[in-house]
Parts: sequence; structure tokens; C-alpha cells
Amino acid sequence: MGRAYQLLFDHVLTRSDPEWAHHAAFRAIRAGRPVTARLPRVTGTPVSAMGLDFPHALGLAAGFDKNAVGIDALGALGFGHVEIGTVTGEPQPGNPPKRLFRLPADRAVVNRMGFNNDGAEVVAARLADRRRRRDRDVVTAGSHHGPSSFLAGPVLGVNIGKTKAVPEESAVADYEKSTRLLAPYADYLVVNVSSPNTPGLRDLQATELLEPLLAAVRAEADRHTASRVPLLVKIAPDLSDDDVLAVADLAVALGLDGIIATNTTISRDGLRSDPAEVAEIGAGGLSGRPLTARATEVMRALRGRVGPEMTLIGVGGITTPDDARERLAAGADLLQAYTAFIYEGPLWPRTIVGGLG
Repeated sequence: MGRAYQLLFDHVLTRSDPEWAHHAAFRAIRAGRPVTARLPRVTGTPVSAMGLDFPHALGLAAGFDKNAVGIDALGALGFGHVEIGTVTGEPQPGNPPKRLFRLPADRAVVNRMGFNNDGAEVVAARLADRRRRRDRDVVTAGSHHGPSSFLAGPVLGVNIGKTKAVPEESAVADYEKSTRLLAPYADYLVVNVSSPNTPGLRDLQATELLEPLLAAVRAEADRHTASRVPLLVKIAPDLSDDDVLAVADLAVALGLDGIIATNTTISRDGLRSDPAEVAEIGAGGLSGRPLTARATEVMRALRGRVGPEMTLIGVGGITTPDDARERLAAGADLLQAYTAFIYEGPLWPRTIVGGLG
């Protein structure tokens, strides 16, 4: 299947609109779940982090399943955790098309999607329905003498961000709304202040703004959940080294459960793609292979600052088992990817997990 996917990608998908191709591929993944869910489960070295048990280190980063419509189908492909979102307090269409672009020469993607999603209320209702179905299926499976592997789902992360139309002075209330609605369904919760595609969002990474935001989200999550939901923050690779360390210090001071490093970059340095093509694409966050070195540097700096206890999730430019091992060696407890999944196809999670041993 790997070779067949590469031929499909190189000769068909690269000739189609990237956003259309994403939706078509995701529909196929969801439609194929009755088959993929009955394949042998992807097994790797279990990871205990944030009080949660992960079947292995590899998960799917936020951005692929923005609206919580294919969590279990993605888990069936081999992802041990799936992070949905980014979800905003209010529904929004995102930026106008075209807003997603491939750079095949760099095995990279540029996006300026702009947090297009159905909004926290709709996503929360979808997660509530998923929980009801899973509870019902577990009871049904139990009456037939044992649960099926079809029921085993991934650890669920929920990534929340700011609604574009909400002014910056109201950002905390916007995040609180998403937290109130979504935290009850999350295995862990992520505050995203690092996408380059929402005006003013990255300003919230400044510690004087980030501290009250994270404290408010923590308090709101605790008010609306029966047990403590782990809270993480996702940061950009474009922060200076000093700012990375400042966020690390803040995370320790606030008692956060973890940091996700890193989001997409606004840098275009060192690309192999034609500069004219890159210039024509314009603004947006770059993901994929070009992020590997910087994301690893940030991970190493974070681990050196926060010590051994805090959970760190490495994301950005992880394509091969060697990349995955290097990120773990730099200090990551868990890994996430997205762009390599697009380029390498549905068997890619199994390749990475198998390569980790």
C-alpha cells in the first residue's frame, strides 16, 4: 500500500487542490474505519504521561481533525493519541481559499486556514454523542463476552484557540467558553497561542499575557470536570531562545502539565522550492521537513529548563523513525505529526511506531 499511495500522491493528489484532497482523504479514512479497526492493533512501547496511559509515543497533531469527526478512524490507523482542533469559542469559516499549499520539494505544507471550525458548542455536542455511542457499544460488547478491538479509541487531546472576531481584551473569556464546553470530554487540553494565522494570537505568548490566560483556563477546567484534566500550552518555533525559556519557567510556575513544541513557522529560510513559488504562496504557517532542526532545538532547550518531570510533546518535521528517535532523545515524552502523514500515507503511523521498537 505504501508504494501505491506514493504513486497516487505524486501523480494525482499533487495535481489536485490540497484542501479538496484533504477532505477527500479524510472521508476515505472515516469510511474505511470498519475495516481498519479490525486490523492488528499498532503496538509499541507504552508511555505514561500526565497521569494518562498512551499505547505508544506517536499521535496526530491538531489541524487534521478540526471538528472531531474522525477520532476513532484515525486511531485505527495507528495513532496512539489524536488531538482535535483547533476549536474556537465561536464557529468561523477561517480565511478565504486558497489557503493550503504543498511544497513537495521540501516535503512541506503552508497553511493559512485561520482556525476554520464548527465552534465549541457543536464540537462539544459531537464529543458527547461519541461518548454515548462508545458507552453503549462497550455494554453491548460486554454482553457478547468481551469488548472488540473496534471499540479501542486513542487518547483524546482537545486544542483550543481564540475566535478571530473576538477582540484581544476578551480573549480570556473566549478561551474560558471553549474550556467550559470541551474540557469534560478531553483526556488533555491544549491552549494554542502559536498559530500565525489569527491576528494578534502569537502576542498571547508573551508571559505577561499568557499567565492570566492559562490560569483562567485551568480554573475553568477544574470547575467543569469531575477529575483534573491535564493542561498544556503549544508554542511557536519562531520564539527567541530567551522567550522559549521564559515560557518554560512560566509553565513550571503555574504547574502546567506540559508543553507542545512546536507549531508551524513563518520562516522560509533554507527551502529547496523555487523562491518564486514560495513568494506566490505568500503568508501562512510552514510545516514539515524544514521544521525538523528548529523544533528539535526548542525541545532540547525546554527539557533542559523544565527538568525531567514535565511532559513535553515534540512536533514539527518528524518524518522518519530516525527523526522520531532524535526528538525523543532531545527530551520529548510523546510525539505528534501531521505533514508527514499527508506525504507518506495511511501506513505511515505503523512505520514510525514499528521503527521505535
